[in-house]
Amino acid sequence: MSKTFVFKFGGASVKDAGSIKNLSEILFNRLRNGLVIVISAMGKTTNRLEEILQIKYRQEDYSSNITILKEFHLEICRQLFEENSSIFPIVSNLITQLEKQLERSLTKENYDYFYDQVVCYGELLSSKILQEYLCSKGYICVWQDAREIIQTDSNHRFAKVNWDQTTANCQKQLAPKLKQFPVIVPGFIGSTVTGDSTTLGREGSDFSAAILASCLHAQSVTIWKDVPGVLNADPKRFSDTVKFEELDYHEAAELTYYGASVIHPKTIKPLANAGIPLFVKSFLQPTESGTKIHHMDYINEKIPCIVVKDDQSLLSFKVTDFTFINEGHIQEIYQGLNELKLKVNLLQTSAISISIVVDRQDFKIEKLIANLQDAFQIRFNEHLQLITIKHHNPITIEKIIKGKEVIMEQITRTTFQVLHKPASS
Repeated sequence: MSKTFVFKFGGASVKDAGSIKNLSEILFNRLRNGLVIVISAMGKTTNRLEEILQIKYRQEDYSSNITILKEFHLEICRQLFEENSSIFPIVSNLITQLEKQLERSLTKENYDYFYDQVVCYGELLSSKILQEYLCSKGYICVWQDAREIIQTDSNHRFAKVNWDQTTANCQKQLAPKLKQFPVIVPGFIGSTVTGDSTTLGREGSDFSAAILASCLHAQSVTIWKDVPGVLNADPKRFSDTVKFEELDYHEAAELTYYGASVIHPKTIKPLANAGIPLFVKSFLQPTESGTKIHHMDYINEKIPCIVVKDDQSLLSFKVTDFTFINEGHIQEIYQGLNELKLKVNLLQTSAISISIVVDRQDFKIEKLIANLQDAFQIRFNEHLQLITIKHHNPITIEKIIKGKEVIMEQITRTTFQVLHKPASS
């Protein structure tokens, strides 16, 4: 079999007709047998689907939102295809399937399950459109439903991969196709053993690429972004960013843990375990070097890295019987967090309280408070911002906290974190 390579294109790279044309130009000299192309939903489609879910949950009319979503995809198709193209009935059929999913009952109890059955249509639409467009331009490639390949448990919205079965599926179904054609795969999604759709965590298409690369023993993974590579800060927030030419797996993994959005947090582990290098490159400047993430025997210069996470929630748990905080209290809180699949971004303890910072998630924080309110007095703040500086120095810290209403901060030898209330909140 020819060597396998995996490319992943995010939503910004397929946000409109011009972007898809640009993507096809990137693939012009790179399209070959053995290439897996993982595609995210177009632009802000996932956000639109989440908004539809919210409207559905409030028992309000979402029909106009469906119309807007359908028209968005059809208009892109009109700019890319002839009128008689088969893509138009394909898109209409997928939208009809989505509408049928939305006819079912939605409650707090089945929200995560319902989410996965609905939000998966973003990637199904984008990957089908791209595959049809490449074929219309003479680039022969085939489409593969990721749900037939990536098998997971039923932890909806944060599904865990069944690696043995997924590897077997890759070798049986995907590898033979790759001997003859490049293969387009929708990212972010998988399925349970019973065939229900699952998702791998928000922005999980990077992880899809890593899963397929690991199971296929790929030579490399390339993630195509709208930035020149991995930067030490978000260029949309900071003007003086620095690009890393290369990063060690461990360094990259830490940045994703703290919330760096350029790579999904679960992406690094399977690639590092298999020794598969990860390249982060710009689809706007495809000939530039980007950043290579791999095993490094030497230490980079410790450039401060700044990661910003919005919409954070602070929960403070105080014991009510004048006892001091102990391991049992922490275990009880973490058990509640684990059951609801809430990840702690910052933890701080005192003699009589435990404070945690988590991402805001619909219904889950309310459930956590309800589950623990008999054991603790709980205080709750939301709409906060968490800033992490890795490899901090006094100048960077001073610059970051200047003028901010600081609620909590924590510092170690390598990491500084500050939670504050944004001025607009």
